[in-house]
Amino acid sequence: MTENWIPSNWTFKSDDVAQRFDSHVRETLPWYDLATHGTAHLVKAYLPENGIVYDIGASTGNIGRAISDTLQARNATFIPIEPAEEMAKLYEGPGNLINKDATTITYQPFDVAILFLVLMFIPLAERGKLLATLEQNLKPGGAIIIVDKIEATNGYLGSTLTRWTLSQKQLGGITANEIIDKELALIGTQRPINPHALNPNYYCWLRIGEFTGYILTSNEHL
Repeated sequence: MTENWIPSNWTFKSDDVAQRFDSHVRETLPWYDLATHGTAHLVKAYLPENGIVYDIGASTGNIGRAISDTLQARNATFIPIEPAEEMAKLYEGPGNLINKDATTITYQPFDVAILFLVLMFIPLAERGKLLATLEQNLKPGGAIIIVDKIEATNGYLGSTLTRWTLSQKQLGGITANEIIDKELALIGTQRPINPHALNPNYYCWLRIGEFTGYILTSNEHL
């Protein structure tokens, strides 16, 4: 990419960002498809027949496409949510997309909720409320699945992991200028999550540098 398409203040409410999203996210996060596959595997494990799935921050439909066979086999209801109209216009996946802010939605009891690289873009004041709402509506036997960037580890290890993330982006073909422009654009817009603030019952199922996957299961059963 030779043109400077990165907005000075990062937003998904941009036609340029939306149109480049699917390729850009794989260039910057080379493990993106691996995490997608892992998430799809967890959905298959916790989604019952006639179950309900929320995909919060559905973007252009990555998760929906990854679990489409499971949704069909289980006769499940899939509810994708994406606040950015520019992203929503490019959505290709199952379900009827809800083009609204996920923090304003009234959630019905569900079996699986997925937050894939989305919490870090939700304002701090709203994150806890959203997770509390989801936890209250999680059905017995279900799961909340999170993949997100976490706050940097202190000390030299933290610096090392940050540099590894930068090197992954270079390996993906991102230029140094694009890496710098993106990092500066994310200031104040992307705020990594504090894993210590999560419900202690969340289990870490994935860890790649600064990014982590968590799952909360509702194990009430007869």
